[in-house]
Amino acid sequence: MSGEASGNEAVTALDLPQVDPLPTATQRYFDICEEKIGFVPNVLRAYAHDIDKLNAFTGMYNLLMLEESGLSRLEREMIAVVVSSLNRCYYCLVAHGAAVRQLSGNPELGEMLVMNYRVAPLSPRERAMLDFTVRITTESHRIGEEDRQALRDVGFSDVDIWDIAAVAGFFNMSNRLSSATDKRPNPEYHASFR
Repeated sequence: MSGEASGNEAVTALDLPQVDPLPTATQRYFDICEEKIGFVPNVLRAYAHDIDKLNAFTGMYNLLMLEESGLSRLEREMIAVVVSSLNRCYYCLVAHGAAVRQLSGNPELGEMLVMNYRVAPLSPRERAMLDFTVRITTESHRIGEEDRQALRDVGFSDVDIWDIAAVAGFFNMSNRLSSATDKRPNPEYHASFR
């Protein structure tokens, strides 16, 4: 990788070795990214120094964020942004803020979630979900049955509660890795869906 993306922007502050050529399946995945969104996200480029770790990351990401769930894709992206806001993760705020703007069709919502989700016009379901997300991120050891019941009271199932926790946990891990390596978002994210 040598910290390079397409062009000259840095992917991370680390000088990671490059896998060249990429395995056929990885190259195909990168090609699909280029076709669908016009670039390969730097998070994938950063992980591509170790194909097994890249595959584990993309497998978990795809299961949590794209597969069937009682949570909408927008709700999962909202969780990603609120976790990333609390952790001040530059990469994920930029990338997942763009996803919230795209999925909601509301650029203002994306900005509100980045800055302070409490100012956003949220439904009781969304507010409870994000309050629980904050609790997972800042004081998971204090979560009790009353926290889970508050989610049930607004219509979440126990499987949904698991999914909220899984998405929040994944982004807490990803934020820490992104910050530790100074992973940089692709410039294309900044102007998208505004």
